[in-house]
Amino acid sequence: MERKKLLVDFDDVICESVWIKEINNFLGTKYKITRFKDYLIDPIIPEDKQKEFYEKVSRTNLYDNAKLINGAKGALKKLNEVYDIYICSSCVMAIEPLMSGPHFTSKFNFLIKKLPFLDPRKFVFTSSKDIVCGDILIDDYFGNLERSVAKTKLLFSSYHNKHFTDEELKQKNITRVNGWEDVCKVLL
Repeated sequence: MERKKLLVDFDDVICESVWIKEINNFLGTKYKITRFKDYLIDPIIPEDKQKEFYEKVSRTNLYDNAKLINGAKGALKKLNEVYDIYICSSCVMAIEPLMSGPHFTSKFNFLIKKLPFLDPRKFVFTSSKDIVCGDILIDDYFGNLERSVAKTKLLFSSYHNKHFTDEELKQKNITRVNGWEDVCKVLL
């Protein structure tokens, strides 16, 4: 019997957000990720400083000291026994796409180091997740789930998606999960 294809997002699903730390370091601020309601937090950087910020970030391994989200490793290990797991992540910076190259390598190396049981040939780096087909998609970005053809769509709770009501999610055939324990309850 063929195993179902499980697509799993990376940022804010497997790995804690790295952008807030970089923005705080650059601006000399102490913003908390919970302060934000939108998916993109980059616009907080003044327009005249954005190019400088992206040039700095393009020379930085954002994931060198990044942390796995609580429960991700154990859950993915269990899920890997049942599903054909593909990590599906965007590495292209929305505002400065041409400076995005190093993020591909940083994410790849993070996954190899922290989740060595996953098959690196199944790491998909794209900004258009709707071109990748799977049976199940776990993502924190509502738009990716909304456009997906996956039969099972799990919205991983994050700072920017808490405003979606259960009714809105139900209308789009999306189920909210509040962490990796919830993911395992739904999928195992």
